[in-house]
Amino acid sequence: MINKILIVDDSPVARRMLRTSIPKDKGFEIFEAGNGQEGIDKFKELKPDVVFMDLTMPVLDGYQATAKIREIDKNAIVIVTTADIQPKSIASVMELGAFTLLKKPAKAESIVEALNKVEMKLKKLRENK
Repeated sequence: MINKILIVDDSPVARRMLRTSIPKDKGFEIFEAGNGQEGIDKFKELKPDVVFMDLTMPVLDGYQATAKIREIDKNAIVIVTTADIQPKSIASVMELGAFTLLKKPAKAESIVEALNKVEMKLKKLRENK
């Protein structure tokens, strides 16, 4: 079950749009970070169930932050949210271990669908323990 969600994006507007698209009736705790390094620090502190990660950010970009988070926890679930949907970019984040990629601005239906897939994966992980 998803309890904690971390949104990592340098745009306060993008973070707010994503936050408002996440279902409110599920009781998720939602946290935010403004760049990749802050995202890594909050990941270590909070151990969220899922991370929404932008790619283009100052300090540390989403590629580097995703790689680092996956080093910290090989089962970390990172959903990349980006306007950069070039095949090379998509391939790069998937190679880094991203769970999926959503094109910005992500539609509420796409976010709900991705979260449902995360729930299924988490359930399988817990069953296999």
